[in-house]
Amino acid sequence: MTLHALRDAVRRAAAIARRVIGVPDYDAYLAHVREAHPGSEPMSREAFEHARLHDRYSRPGQRCC
Repeated sequence: MTLHALRDAVRRAAAIARRVIGVPDYDAYLAHVREAHPGSEPMSREAFEHARLHDRYSRPGQRCC
């Protein structure tokens, strides 16, 4: 495995782990906004994290505990 492939695998594994434990991925959000919504102003990191926490805890019937 090349160094580039190893780095890519580690990045993917880290992104999956963050999703599993519920840590928002701001960099992925920025990439999505640039690609899917050109010209739109992305949220600040603070606003993004606040929105993700709100989404996570505002729907108690959506989670297991």
